[in-house]
Amino acid sequence: MDSQTVPKKSVLKINEIYLSLQGESTWAGRPCAFVRLTGCSLRCSWCDTAYAFYGGKDQGLEEVLEKVKSFGVGLVEITGGEPLEQEGVYPLMGSLLALGFGVLLETSGAVDLGRVPREVVKIMDIKCPGSGEEARNLWDNLGKLVPGQDEVKFVLKDRADYDYARAVVEKRGLAGPFTVLFSPSHEELEAVVLSEWILKDRLPVRLNLQLHKYIWPSETRGR
Repeated sequence: MDSQTVPKKSVLKINEIYLSLQGESTWAGRPCAFVRLTGCSLRCSWCDTAYAFYGGKDQGLEEVLEKVKSFGVGLVEITGGEPLEQEGVYPLMGSLLALGFGVLLETSGAVDLGRVPREVVKIMDIKCPGSGEEARNLWDNLGKLVPGQDEVKFVLKDRADYDYARAVVEKRGLAGPFTVLFSPSHEELEAVVLSEWILKDRLPVRLNLQLHKYIWPSETRGR
């Protein structure tokens, strides 16, 4: 089969595939294969992967799977960009699950989660005002998360973002069904300041630091 006849859903625009330690969420510290897809229609002010907006290389599904298998680890994260903006991500998720991998999905919360397999652990952002993309939150996605499995993440730039996130957590009762992650925007909000706010309010959330940025320089790719 030549490149002209390969089904579109079997081709992905890949920015990078690499082995590292999982840097965030309750999975932090675990060896993990990362599949970073190219493209995102959001432009969050604090985005640290703007290089994934463009470029990348077309790769077939089997080529991606072989690369992931070559790392010899059982955990895979699909990330971006916004991975759900590519049709090929759905057969990728299904294939990884069929091969026995634990699959994590980092998603902006701005794309419908309805087609994501239930077994995929979804780590979904809720965009705060400081991101500049608050209007893109799809609140119906909260009803498509799996209680006890999926996680909700807020990236915070300042006190206004913290107050917004706290109100959302309380109003929507997120801290019971889900692990809620409060992540300080790197080099914009100090972790110690966010920690003090969380402790003062006794919030049932988890401080979420980007572990990889404390191990490797912030500009390092493939880590």
